Amino acid sequence: MLELFNQIEEACQFIRGHWNQVPHAGIILGTGLGPLVEQIEAEATIDYEQIPHFPKSTAVSHRGRLVCGNLCGLPVMVMEGRFHMYEGYPLKKITLPVRVMRHLGAQLLIVSNAAGGMNPYFDCGDIVVIDDHINLMGDNPLIGINDDRLGPRFPDMCAPYDHVLINKAMEIARSNNIVAHKGVFVAVAGPNLETRAEYRFLRAIGADVVGMSTVPEVIVAVHCGLRTIGFSVVTDMCLPDALEPANVAKIIATANAAEPSLRSLVMGVLDFEFQRLNTDNK
Repeated sequence: MLELFNQIEEACQFIRGHWNQVPHAGIILGTGLGPLVEQIEAEATIDYEQIPHFPKSTAVSHRGRLVCGNLCGLPVMVMEGRFHMYEGYPLKKITLPVRVMRHLGAQLLIVSNAAGGMNPYFDCGDIVVIDDHINLMGDNPLIGINDDRLGPRFPDMCAPYDHVLINKAMEIARSNNIVAHKGVFVAVAGPNLETRAEYRFLRAIGADVVGMSTVPEVIVAVHCGLRTIGFSVVTDMCLPDALEPANVAKIIATANAAEPSLRSLVMGVLDFEFQRLNTDNK
């Protein structure tokens, strides 16, 4: 991990050359969830390939650019597309943008993803506000010599997702008639989907939804001191006794259809943050 600090500095220096605000929040948009960027008063748009040490996004429906500007009165940095372990990148590289966001001054991380639903009470298009997670990726972005400039050797994970923001998101969902649940997200490496036996196992250990992202970013967010809230869009049901072959086009279409609901929750959380900051500053 000792090489990361200089990489973070170089990426930050490049971004500051295009955008000089201090972000309050970083936002990572998953599969099919890119349209949120249309709501941003964009001041800088940078392709990942231009930013030093950023990987290139190769996943379907991930545009691969950083959008910087204002949303709900707050300066934000939005990743329009993310990186995944199954693309061949090490987790330290995948999570580098989170460290860059924090180094630039961000206090909050909002992560979203498309996920398979294993809880039979969920349905396609529902939103899951992530209450906790399980890491089954077989790796961890914090493995290696710890750099104390970036965070503690043994970060505590008793509450990786901010409970105040979780409760606020659920309140926003109720007031806007959005179907939302609290749930546990389990991360696997991918890229294949799971077998029926694996879905049974994941459900048995307490997971409600499954995906191939998010957990590495959240681990790093905790390590570097970011408050975090996460959202999953249930894009397909993974019930082992009624399992159908995965249809990627249908998964993306379901994520696209649910994006307005996710957008309402994200913007509601940001508006709550804006009001909180104004109250604290009075």
